[in-house]
Amino acid sequence: MEEKITPHMVSSKDTFADSEYIEWVHEIKQRYRNSQIKAAVKVNSEQLLFNWQLGRDLVIRKAEEKWGTGIVEQLSLDLQAEFPGAKGFSARNLWFMKQWYTFYSTNSNATVLISNMETQFVGTDSKLNQLGSEIHEQKLNQTGSEMIFPSVFAYVPWKHHILIVQKSKSIDEALFYIQKTIEGSLSRNALDDVIRADLYHSSGNALTNFTEQLPMVQGKLAQEILKSNYDLGFVSLPEGYDEDALEDILEQRMTRFLLELGDGWAFVGRQKEIIVSGKTRKIDLLFYHIYLRCYVVLELKVKPFDPEFAGKLNFYVNAVNEYVKRDSDNPTIGLLICKDMDRTEVQLAFQGITTPMGVATYDNVKIKEITDHLPTAEQIQQQIELAEKEYRMNITKA
Repeated sequence: MEEKITPHMVSSKDTFADSEYIEWVHEIKQRYRNSQIKAAVKVNSEQLLFNWQLGRDLVIRKAEEKWGTGIVEQLSLDLQAEFPGAKGFSARNLWFMKQWYTFYSTNSNATVLISNMETQFVGTDSKLNQLGSEIHEQKLNQTGSEMIFPSVFAYVPWKHHILIVQKSKSIDEALFYIQKTIEGSLSRNALDDVIRADLYHSSGNALTNFTEQLPMVQGKLAQEILKSNYDLGFVSLPEGYDEDALEDILEQRMTRFLLELGDGWAFVGRQKEIIVSGKTRKIDLLFYHIYLRCYVVLELKVKPFDPEFAGKLNFYVNAVNEYVKRDSDNPTIGLLICKDMDRTEVQLAFQGITTPMGVATYDNVKIKEITDHLPTAEQIQQQIELAEKEYRMNITKA
């Protein structure tokens, strides 16, 4: 009778696969996958290193000054003639290489910022650490003003680099999108969407204590969700408006405000009442964030940050945790949006507070002029003409 084949059996004749064999095969497969990834990264690294060096040569040799303004086009023709099957030697691509090297090498802080970024990746569970340190250890001999090829760049495809350099206005912004590309394995289209959404300026820059007071995953997501500044350009209020007026208009235009807050926000209520020790307390605005799975207490202030604001926000966050939050919800976070703030004051105010909170600012509220509430000259003239007409009609009837 033929023996039944089980998952621990293989089709090869006279061979039985026990658990040790299965584990060994799994290790071999994993090693091979890792070697494939390393090979792909190595190839990308070598190509990027070539592009970096060529861009460096065009800058350091001052090629256009030495051989004329058409030298890049000539170099393109010479390289394509020598390597007819190779891609990437168009004049346009060579100009990109020069732009790429120039973008980083002309900034005095670039080397330090890139070094900090590489240090952040090494020693974590990032790809840079998982795939070994071969690329990270790779350095060029630096001479004169030459800039070393940043090894972390090897994990970002060439066309991604072109897009980042073209769209970024600073080294910080470029490195932000490089990091996002590595962490999310972003395609070029996905990266383009992230850049178009201006993620660098719109998220992750609020002043918070999330890193210290939230679990790592939730804290990182919460930090990315909050903005450092909220654009209330869709709001018009009279000069000297107070917090009630600002709340009123935001409640009336909540759909637009939710768009400004970002994805995942759900409005719970305004002046949400909570009874604490027999006293009624009212929260300016209460939201629930779907992705964070937690309540967000939002307090509005029409004046600059004051340290006492932190204590009040801390009280409300704790109250929501005590009386509103369910066991399935994550810890409530607090967000104070004020007219302006001093970062040192905020940091000092946060010391000793264990509830997760952030402070951001708002701007672009449109101020209504008094004339907005007065009739125009045309309206006054119409009223006069109407009054005269009614007067004549009454005289005629009399």
